[in-house]
Amino acid sequence: MAKAKQPEWLKYNDDGSADITLSRPAELNNMKQSVVRMREPTVRDQEAVSEMSGTDASREIHAFANLCDLSPEDLRQMPLRDFMRLQTAYRGFID
Repeated sequence: MAKAKQPEWLKYNDDGSADITLSRPAELNNMKQSVVRMREPTVRDQEAVSEMSGTDASREIHAFANLCDLSPEDLRQMPLRDFMRLQTAYRGFID
């Protein structure tokens, strides 16, 4: 079965990271950004998330914040459309 076509806002890089273009620039790490880079998750990242307390949503926010070198609060302020782009990028690493 062929893999689904990758969206134009998502680019996987040779170094194992992914660049996710946001629907519009956002204030992240006190800077206006239009692209977020997510590094490829490791087994250690998965272990850390599984040991966290809190809701599934909270654990996911913390995991993505760690992978993107952002604060959890930055992600909480993000439009849902852009957070879903992060989810898509993450799934691409584990498929």
